[in-house]
Amino acid sequence: MSAITDTRNQLLARYAKLDARERQMVVLIVAAVGFLVVWLALVRPAMNTLDAAPALRAQADAQLLQMQAISNEARQLRALPPVPQSVAEQVLKSATDELGGKAKITVSGDRATLSVTGINGEELRKWLIQARGGARARPVEANLVRAGDGYNGSLVVSIGSQQ
Repeated sequence: MSAITDTRNQLLARYAKLDARERQMVVLIVAAVGFLVVWLALVRPAMNTLDAAPALRAQADAQLLQMQAISNEARQLRALPPVPQSVAEQVLKSATDELGGKAKITVSGDRATLSVTGINGEELRKWLIQARGGARARPVEANLVRAGDGYNGSLVVSIGSQQ
């Protein structure tokens, strides 16, 4: 602490020895450096935030619209009458057949397990759309791992009239 006090006293002594014009220059330089520090530490980050706000708001609005669309779709699917178990099984088997040798479906009670090997995300998305829309199946468990350009693993869906 004494080193800081000593340095401060030395600077004040030097300042006192300066002419009036030199003191004005020192005050001006200190004010300019202070302004620069305040600008860089406080004002510029706030301005950057304000500049980025419209884009962030647009992104949030787009996400909100997407979430509302998903919510509306879920509400519409819940309002549909349940599908009999036999029809749900047929729809799931048909959707699985479209995937070729990449998938196999196993139905056990009110659950169906889709085992996949090397399926890509788009194929899985289409299968889920068909399962949700045609069989009123809803995913309850997923165990998928990335393998090359696709996924391996299993997806369990709940089917039947207990939606």
